[in-house]
Amino acid sequence: MNIKEQFDAAVAASKQLPERPDNMSMLKIYALFKQASVGDADGSRPGFGDMVGRAKWDAWHGFKGLSHDEAMQKYVELIESLK
Repeated sequence: MNIKEQFDAAVAASKQLPERPDNMSMLKIYALFKQASVGDADGSRPGFGDMVGRAKWDAWHGFKGLSHDEAMQKYVELIESLK
């Protein structure tokens, strides 16, 4: 399986995890998914009033510069570790 197929399988598996991951893991899952799918975070950081949006943007921005393939690989590894 190539990395894209592994990534797609991991995305499907992420919806069937035995239990909900903790908030930090959820942020990492979100950030790696966005980095793999979209690339670097763009736009401005959400304001203080949007704490959830701000946390998600910060997590995504933390992977700035990571290639799509590297982000896919890290996502696959993370989901595998949560199974």
